[in-house]
Amino acid sequence: MLLDTLETLCCLSGVSGNEDEVRDYILERVMPFADEIRTDPMGNLMVFKKGDVAPTRTVMLAAHMDEVGLIVTDVTDDGYLRFDTAGGIDRRVVLGKRVFVGEDRTLGVVGSKAIHLTTAEERKTLPKLSDMYIDIGVSSREEALETIRLGDAVTFDDAVIHFGDGFIKAKAIDDRAGCAAMVELIESRLPCDCWFAFTVQEEVGCRGAQTAARSICPDVALILEGTTAADIPGVSGAERICRLGEGIVIPFMDRGTIYDRELYALLGRLAEENDIPWQTKTRVAGGTDASAIQRSGAGTQVAAVSVAVRNIHSPAGVAKIAECEAQLKLARLFLQELAR
Repeated sequence: MLLDTLETLCCLSGVSGNEDEVRDYILERVMPFADEIRTDPMGNLMVFKKGDVAPTRTVMLAAHMDEVGLIVTDVTDDGYLRFDTAGGIDRRVVLGKRVFVGEDRTLGVVGSKAIHLTTAEERKTLPKLSDMYIDIGVSSREEALETIRLGDAVTFDDAVIHFGDGFIKAKAIDDRAGCAAMVELIESRLPCDCWFAFTVQEEVGCRGAQTAARSICPDVALILEGTTAADIPGVSGAERICRLGEGIVIPFMDRGTIYDRELYALLGRLAEENDIPWQTKTRVAGGTDASAIQRSGAGTQVAAVSVAVRNIHSPAGVAKIAECEAQLKLARLFLQELAR
């Protein structure tokens, strides 16, 4: 079931550059169904599966395994951890959060100076990352270094919650939703041969997608993603970008890519013919692995199908379960069309 796969993936730790746990789970799931499996020195997982027909062009689906998080940069004499961000994180979402540090998943809490100790001037501004710390419940640098190393990845609390009318809250919906859809496709019968690229380090610059695309050399690529939804109080009109409940998101452009017009039209037509609600982004914002894939080799036709995510790049991403399911359905219809 897609939902079970998504929940499991969202609970795994996979901050950019530390995707091993996610990759190991996906590899275990897809190995019995794959016709070829590749990895590369960066950590990308590339899976080939034969379908009912072999298309004349090389087809690839891509989703990134990594998530935004934090990274330990120092340990104070009294055992607090200093940190920086890995990926684009608004520091407003960090303070007060429960986190897990390193491979041993050491529990910690992000804190800063209590409000009672701040000046009137300090209360007008948001604390800098340098003013925050992670408390892991020790009292010395030596004790902290028994379990913590500089460079350890820090993952947000992984609780998954269902609420309201078909909503799900979790960290890393961007882009475990895309990964979950690709796992489900690999475990099913495919209409055509297809490569699946589970990429690394998207959140820090689409780095893994560069090497994966050079390895596979796709002619056509569909990127399955999570994208920013700003349908919240205080934001109106086009600034909302997209909205939960209004369908899967098919973008025509973002900050890194102008998507192939033919494929954009094809995805819209497939959605409409199969009663899949869809929308596009009303603001040029964000970016995906498509930017690297499009420019690889001699060039690649690229398109994207994204799930709208509220509070993206935070511990409390919110999406509609039905739209995650629609992403999978539209990706399958896309492969069926290429098979023709």
